[in-house]
Amino acid sequence: MYELVKKLYVVTAFLLLSSVVTVSANSSVDAELGEYAATSGVSGNLSSVGSDTLANLMTLWAEEYKRFYPNVNIQIQAAGSSTAPPALTEGTANLGPMSRKMKDKELASFEKKFGYKPTAIPVAIDALAVYVHKDNPIQGMSIAQVDAIFSNTRKCGGDDDLSAWGDLGLQGNWVKRDIQLFGRNSVSGTYGYFKKKGLCKGDFKSTVNEQPGSASVVQSVSSSLNGIGFSGIGYKTSGVKAVPLSRKADGEKIAATTENATSGAYPLARFLYVYLNKAPGKPLSPLEREFIRMVLSTQGQKVVVKDGYIPLPSKVADKVLASIDVEKNPMKLNTKISVAE
Repeated sequence: MYELVKKLYVVTAFLLLSSVVTVSANSSVDAELGEYAATSGVSGNLSSVGSDTLANLMTLWAEEYKRFYPNVNIQIQAAGSSTAPPALTEGTANLGPMSRKMKDKELASFEKKFGYKPTAIPVAIDALAVYVHKDNPIQGMSIAQVDAIFSNTRKCGGDDDLSAWGDLGLQGNWVKRDIQLFGRNSVSGTYGYFKKKGLCKGDFKSTVNEQPGSASVVQSVSSSLNGIGFSGIGYKTSGVKAVPLSRKADGEKIAATTENATSGAYPLARFLYVYLNKAPGKPLSPLEREFIRMVLSTQGQKVVVKDGYIPLPSKVADKVLASIDVEKNPMKLNTKISVAE
């Protein structure tokens, strides 16, 4: 099963590069996903432990699921992605939402107990945004600049520390304004992902004001004219703006849009996952199976759009379902979404 999931990542990466043919400019849901239809024999309790980034999504999905199965009880805890692996390993959760992939040591701990690795289910696409106050005139940054702002190690190649907005070329009253940093704590998957991709595995500055959740980061930046922070695109508010980013210093600054995330052009595009305990050769329980089918259906991906994230192309969802031996939603629609307008 784990080898099949690894192959899925490769296929999915390719599909992301070509998925502009299935995802429209306004994050429309791919009609090929198909409508979800309820089935019999689904009852009991579901428990979700994990990502704060996915807290709203899991809550909205739970509400949608209960529309189909009113007698199902769903409990959600969202303290951070790092809480998902031990919960799955200890059997205290059925679902482990994470905004990053599991680390090798987390996989090893699970495998030591069960003899196989947990299964990762991509459920949505996120553009991890670097936010500044809405009145900040900055037009874009390179990843090396982002690294030099948030880290002293500067492993992405920056030569100098960036601690004032004037260091990034801002003029006038901005020249001597100190940059105020906001981020997440180490329990967060967003923390880990940003550390890996935004800091090139470097270390955060001690001056980063760690926040308890994704929304808190955005709220803090919106309340601080000199602030900067990182959080999922689904948490964007009118008080902040997402800074366009480039991989290289002289590269084009790419905005955190649907098209740029699904094409792979945006440097901090990522999948959001739900991890499951699925034994090789054995089916998921009806509770878990139908939850995943619903999440990867038209209704489930409409929830993704509602929460501000980017829906999966049907080709990706089909590969995911096939990898866990779950039948695609039977009420598949035949109409296709045209190329982005």
